Amino acid sequence: MPSKTLKTTTAAAVLVLGLLAAQPATAAENTGDAFTFGVIGDIPYGEAEIAKFPARIQDINADSALKFVTHVGDIKNGSSVCSDEYFADIRADFDTFTHPLVFTPGDNEWVDCHRTNNGAYNPLERLDKLREVFFNEPGKALGATMPVKTQEELGLPENVRFTQNRVAFSVLNIQGSNNSLQPWTGLGETAATPEQLAEVEHRTGAVLAQIRETFDDAERRNDRAVVLMTQADMFDPSLLNAAAANPEIMSGFREIVQAIVEETNSFGSPVYLINGDSHVFAENQPLAEGSPWLDIYGQPAADDLQRVTVDGSANATNYVRFTVAGNSADGTDVLSWEKVPFSS
Repeated sequence: MPSKTLKTTTAAAVLVLGLLAAQPATAAENTGDAFTFGVIGDIPYGEAEIAKFPARIQDINADSALKFVTHVGDIKNGSSVCSDEYFADIRADFDTFTHPLVFTPGDNEWVDCHRTNNGAYNPLERLDKLREVFFNEPGKALGATMPVKTQEELGLPENVRFTQNRVAFSVLNIQGSNNSLQPWTGLGETAATPEQLAEVEHRTGAVLAQIRETFDDAERRNDRAVVLMTQADMFDPSLLNAAAANPEIMSGFREIVQAIVEETNSFGSPVYLINGDSHVFAENQPLAEGSPWLDIYGQPAADDLQRVTVDGSANATNYVRFTVAGNSADGTDVLSWEKVPFSS
């Protein structure tokens, strides 16, 4: 897998609180050496994949050089029940990781839980439950211990950031279903409810604050790269035609994309976006000059934003191993990546 090189480059109260946050934790001692990390997402989907999930965790555990692993959300498919019992089962699986595990929730485990076949839950109640089950120790990764800086003070312990060998990592709760703006039709709603809109506004404000903080700190430290990780594919190719005809179907991402464009273009070093959601591995520059997404989001080009989508759902037969070059490496590449097949 070739390296990807990047050469250049609302809530006011939420933003103020975020800017007052402490500096991000350091994942491990910054020795200057190369290191690797793994990413999975949209797994496990369905009974057969649930049965295989413990073995797939052991495959990742066997990759002993990994510094940490990130699951970019969707721990279930979109047509199964969002039960407390299922959350507990997946948490038990997560506890078998021998590497530090950073998890960001996906829409299938809260946003879409209003669906009748998901149990007709209130999505905000499910989000609270996810935080109780998976983020009961804010400031620590799951699996092996790794400190992370969280937005617990804003009520979002799932939003975390950390640094490793002068690379800034920022993991953000950004959701499919237009960042949770689609109506809760399973509960009889035909438009977003006031409580739904309030949650989106608060969470988006927190996300924007963390993005700004991540880049501010990276610039202050003279970091070599920024890596953003989300569940949502804000450039989902399957939605391109519909979004071109009606950009409002992507309105929940507009402010976030604007912030990423602005920060990428001012950073001057590589920026990487790693996401799940659309289930098909991809590597591209979604906001490069000439991209149709520029018109959809009303933004200037950000040629240096490199995006990687990990395989998910039926395609989740591998994890992606990212390698971060050491400080002394020749050239300007910071990240390279390869898909590593599961053993079964």
